[in-house]
Amino acid sequence: MFESSSPDELLAVVEDTHRAESATHARRTGAIAALLWLRTAEAEGHDPTDPGYALITGFSRTCAEVGAAMNITPHLARQLVGHAEALDTRLPRIHGLLADGKISWSDATAITTGTDYVETALMPTIDAALADKISTWDCWSRRRLLNTIDTTVHDADPDAAKQRRKTADTDRRVTLNTQPNGMARIDAKLTAPAAVLFDQRLTAMARAVCSEDPRTPDQRRADAMAALGEGHATLACACENTDCPTRTAQAANPATGRVVINVIASAETLTGATEDPGYLDGYGVIDAAQVRDLADNGALLRPTTRPEPHTDTDDLLRHQPSAAATRWVRCRSLTCSFPGCNRSAWRADLDHTIPFDHRHPFRGGWTLTGNLDAKCREHHRLKTFHTGPDGWRTTQHHDGTIEWTSPTGRTYRSTPDGAELFPDIAACAAPAPLPRNRHAEKARRTRTARAAMTAKRATNTETQQLNHARAQEIDLRQWRNEVRRRLHLLKGTPSTSPYCTWVNDPPENPPSPPTGNHHPKPPPPTPTNHPSSRRDRLRPRHATPGPRARPPATGSRATPR
Repeated sequence: MFESSSPDELLAVVEDTHRAESATHARRTGAIAALLWLRTAEAEGHDPTDPGYALITGFSRTCAEVGAAMNITPHLARQLVGHAEALDTRLPRIHGLLADGKISWSDATAITTGTDYVETALMPTIDAALADKISTWDCWSRRRLLNTIDTTVHDADPDAAKQRRKTADTDRRVTLNTQPNGMARIDAKLTAPAAVLFDQRLTAMARAVCSEDPRTPDQRRADAMAALGEGHATLACACENTDCPTRTAQAANPATGRVVINVIASAETLTGATEDPGYLDGYGVIDAAQVRDLADNGALLRPTTRPEPHTDTDDLLRHQPSAAATRWVRCRSLTCSFPGCNRSAWRADLDHTIPFDHRHPFRGGWTLTGNLDAKCREHHRLKTFHTGPDGWRTTQHHDGTIEWTSPTGRTYRSTPDGAELFPDIAACAAPAPLPRNRHAEKARRTRTARAAMTAKRATNTETQQLNHARAQEIDLRQWRNEVRRRLHLLKGTPSTSPYCTWVNDPPENPPSPPTGNHHPKPPPPTPTNHPSSRRDRLRPRHATPGPRARPPATGSRATPR
């Protein structure tokens, strides 16, 4: 079907079918809601004198019919009919976004679930607020949508948020479900802080083993849970190295140690001046009471403010951001900036949107909060290694918005989640030019040039000596060839002089430069009583070879006989 289609055409089909799927869900929920009203009217008008003990409600009738028609379980049928009723009566504008393909079915169900306990009279306000905000988004993560739902409900009906939390708190439990092949599954419904602490504890125990442990991270986490059940504080390593310190390091005492979880909240929330919610990394929005409970249990408080961009120029010209800048960027992002990615910013990399220039840091790619962005390792690698015109590209605006450009040219705008939850986390201002000090720049260039010259001085001296020796060798070969030529013209017979035996050798023609490994041989000893030795000592040594220059002879220059 798609053999001759281009990547752009294939993605167009994906987008069209996604919108059509949302529209189909909207059409189906509308039909289910209409069926629900018909069945409800039938049930209510069946017998007015019936006290209702054996009444089959319109909701139950609708669930039965829908479940049979779609071949789904009663539980799923009840959920589907409940969502259809909420979209039709409580969230008509959200239902319109679903029909237009702006949101997906999972987004719509998240909104209906998050607004369950809101008073009916307040629903039009919440419906309009959520629809207006979502309509301005280009792309978003699941965590961002849930945070927006929670904050909107909290602002419009705080009692509903508290009631929902109290109802959920009473439903906390741990259940054991049997699985085939001798396995079991444990399901736990806990409070948000308890669940995140337990999750971080398992991760810390799984990472404590050595690098040669053959188990996957998920397997180590499962084994860590079993170790906690046995009363051990650490997880034994499964490597084959008998010298491994963690191979048998399991203490029988209760699990102890420090586990770090990240909570973001305003100072007013901590002091009780306001009831603004906080954010728990790994879970999402939590109410003010939970934030204060965590703070009262010995939590370490760190104020987070945007670092001034020019307080320390060395920080800007260093690849690793400071601790203050790292905290600020993670609190501003909360999650990976890739569209739809929910991975936490505290477990992500901080990436320079404009790549940091390691050779010339002053030219750009500075370590500014306006040039840093949280990306999980997967999407960081995608942006780094699959880049260019046919890959992924990113652009960061001054307000922290990241624009991802796909290989087909589609642009996805991802705004930072933290800025929406906490207005105090102000957007980064436009980076001003670095203050320039021409005297300091000149001194820096001078130091760099002098250091380079010092490093090359020894090499340059050796190279000059070698080049000079090569030039002398070439001139010496030319002089020898000239002596051989004159001997042949004037005498015609080989020389019998004991001092110039080289004159009888074949001419060195043409005189080629010596190889790179050539080092001229030292001259042989010359008798001190021979007159030619005195003439050689009086002969000037030429620094550079010329057309008539003669280098010092390696032997006597007596006229051959």
